[in-house]
Amino acid sequence: MKISVLQENLAHGLSIVSRAVSSRSTLPVLANVLIATDEGRLRLSATNLELGITCWIGAKIQEEGSTTVPARTFTELVSTLTDKQVDMNLNVRTQTLNVRCGASNTDLKCIDAQEFPPMPVPDLSDGIQINVADLKEMIQQVAFAASTDDARPILTGVQVSLNGNRITLSAADGFRLSVRHAELSSAVPNPVSAVIPARALVELSRIATDGEQVVTMILPPGRSQVIFRTRDTELVSQLIDGVFPDLVQLIPKSYRTRALLSTASFLKACKQAEIFAREGSRIARLNVQAGGEMQPGTVEITGQSEETGHNQTVIDASVEGSSQMIAFNVRFLREALDVIKTPNVALETNSDTSPGVLRPVGEESFVHVIMPMHVSN
Repeated sequence: MKISVLQENLAHGLSIVSRAVSSRSTLPVLANVLIATDEGRLRLSATNLELGITCWIGAKIQEEGSTTVPARTFTELVSTLTDKQVDMNLNVRTQTLNVRCGASNTDLKCIDAQEFPPMPVPDLSDGIQINVADLKEMIQQVAFAASTDDARPILTGVQVSLNGNRITLSAADGFRLSVRHAELSSAVPNPVSAVIPARALVELSRIATDGEQVVTMILPPGRSQVIFRTRDTELVSQLIDGVFPDLVQLIPKSYRTRALLSTASFLKACKQAEIFAREGSRIARLNVQAGGEMQPGTVEITGQSEETGHNQTVIDASVEGSSQMIAFNVRFLREALDVIKTPNVALETNSDTSPGVLRPVGEESFVHVIMPMHVSN
């Protein structure tokens, strides 16, 4: 293998695939990045056997070939190179990669590419086209609600369901849930449902650039894998086996109290309350007060700690129904408000022991539910 590539492109490609490198594997090759020539471009791949990421970058290829280089060493080396062009030449017999750039001359000990796990070759004709911008926003609004506790593996994933021309992402961790819908450009022939690790979707959101128009999703039959492909990147993830809970059934269908308030003001108040609540039980108390005939209602958000003090913010709101006192984990509130894009948000409650519901005003495609916290008087 003998190739030349721009340092900027090589560094960018390594930053994309390096997140899939295994840090704790008994297989040394999983700590490496595969470098291979591929139809006039350079292919970089990394995998930890659960998640695999591939990136293609432009290169001048003089001799075809492939090898695997130590990911951390190679990434750190490339980041320090300052000249534009990087020349790489592989000695196949010794599996040594010579890397030259300006005054820098490095020999890297590599592992034969034959030892690298094979990456799947998807049939793109069976893929489902999803708008990149829509998918990235959906992931942002849902994946954070997935569990990080491996005790219930199914809840560490996000359920992706496709039916007709609708795609739905759902996630829950037992204390909160997020559900987000979007429209597909064309209907799928058959309903599809899969539970994808939340981490894999977060990585997809990171590597799918805004310059891409669509991402193709492929579910190879009988493989328990999902593949997402853009023009220059590909992500492969194992699916999570199990029965995902029907989250729609857990969303309250009615409310006794509904408060409409500014999303930005609500978020700011929660951030202030969290400064004090994080030292203790993370509780934020919400006192929703209905207004009089000529007076607006209010929502009072309070956070306190014996160590640091007390914070209280009162926000004007349009309140429908009766007054309500309820408490939530303030971090959960803040994380949900962080991903709501509309200027105003609705908070719907039934009692201090029933789930609270957050809905963007004027946007019916997203709903977030948070379980309340018990507060002793």
